[in-house]
Amino acid sequence: MLRRLHTEQPESFAFTPQNRAWAEAQITKYPEGRQASAIIPLLWRAQEQEGWLSRPAIEHVAAMLDMAYIRALEVATFYFMFQLQPVGSVAHIQVCGTTSCMIMGAEDLVDVCKAKIAKRAHALSDDGKFSWEEVECLGACANAPMVQIGKDYYEDLTADRLGEIIDAMGRGDVPVPGPQNGRFASEPASGLTSLDAHGDQRLQQNASVALATGIGDTIKRIDGTEVPLRAPWQGAEAAPSHAEERAAKEMARSDAPPPDEIKEEKIARPAEGSVAPEAGEQPQMLSEARECGADDLKRIKGVGPKLEALLNRLGVYHFDQIADWTEAEVAWVDSNLEGFSGRVSRDDWVGQARTLAEE
Repeated sequence: MLRRLHTEQPESFAFTPQNRAWAEAQITKYPEGRQASAIIPLLWRAQEQEGWLSRPAIEHVAAMLDMAYIRALEVATFYFMFQLQPVGSVAHIQVCGTTSCMIMGAEDLVDVCKAKIAKRAHALSDDGKFSWEEVECLGACANAPMVQIGKDYYEDLTADRLGEIIDAMGRGDVPVPGPQNGRFASEPASGLTSLDAHGDQRLQQNASVALATGIGDTIKRIDGTEVPLRAPWQGAEAAPSHAEERAAKEMARSDAPPPDEIKEEKIARPAEGSVAPEAGEQPQMLSEARECGADDLKRIKGVGPKLEALLNRLGVYHFDQIADWTEAEVAWVDSNLEGFSGRVSRDDWVGQARTLAEE
């Protein structure tokens, strides 16, 4: 299959500070003069940051690795894991179309994608939220038909169920991945026939699904803010366990007031202890969107469904609110985005919001 760069390209590309630090750490894994060995992880990180690989991104990675541009382009165009055109801002759906899935109804899943997203693979939906493609075997044959969305597999699908998943993601929800027909993993669809002595004591979810639900947002792209950079060979501290990270996040959330408690008037006032008062100055918040309806904050680069929901909980619904933030107010919001600190200044939300508000 001929793979070409997209006809419309951005003017430039640069890693975010977090991703730049991560990329530089990857390069140190290889001996001097062998930096090109890091080409695949760096291209992948660039794709995770932007959603797809543009020509400036490929050339930026090549320059970091002291490679000829054509060598990096050869890698990007060879591997189908690299998307050479824009993908949906919410999710890119990969439908397995190999034998087992085809027999079990993959064509019906493709029809759903054509009806709900776009008639042609790799084309964006009208709202820009979704894209899709048919791929070769994803290795979940026992749970056919299935699709990969983001980091996870959605298995044992029907056409109706895939439609429901797409609709849910469009609303900002993240459906639980894994088998969609009640199976625990890949046991016989008719039920266990062996090793069932402790069936009643089984976990509610298998390990893969449990990890995905523990993260809480399986379609969010990796951006370097999930876990601090870990490079043991550089003397960095050991990473905390997933359990420790989840516990810390839950503790942070437990101090926040329920949404109903902050909706007293048109101007919302967060409850005492729910914010970090020493960080900047709190901007004026709203208890609900104006009569015209909330703006689609996901149009701001770097804002996904989870961040949009968090901003709404804080009382941010409109572009013009963000456009008016002062430096002190940006500092306050940056320090009160649970798990997303620093995003406002890093991605210049204020500048983006001003442009969107003028539109």
